[in-house]
Amino acid sequence: MTALRLGSGAPWEAVVGYSRVVVAGDTAWVSGTTATVDGQVVHPGDAGAQTRVALETITRSLADAGFAPGDVVRTRLYVTDISRWEEVGRVHGEFFRDVRPATAMVQVAALIDPAMLVEIEADAVRGAA
Repeated sequence: MTALRLGSGAPWEAVVGYSRVVVAGDTAWVSGTTATVDGQVVHPGDAGAQTRVALETITRSLADAGFAPGDVVRTRLYVTDISRWEEVGRVHGEFFRDVRPATAMVQVAALIDPAMLVEIEADAVRGAA
């Protein structure tokens, strides 16, 4: 089986060597996604708003690969300040309220840009909805 590798066009994909989404059969893996729009981190200081932007990007990326939000079976949330877990968690809950994927939220020392507060990965299985 050959994997389908979809990029977002971000300039650092080639530098780092990754794809936004990799699809093999009915499974998709979405790379770590932040609140970056046109190369700029948006909503500095607002963990909830950054979570929303990241999840919107993940949803669009999965749709481009033929997956629905209900197909998401696992998310991983990396936050730079775990005390803000509720801001991040509430937005995640809005997106996945009925889907309820397996998830983890962990604090990390830093993300690649100091303005980034949240990075999210997602795994999906077509037809899981």
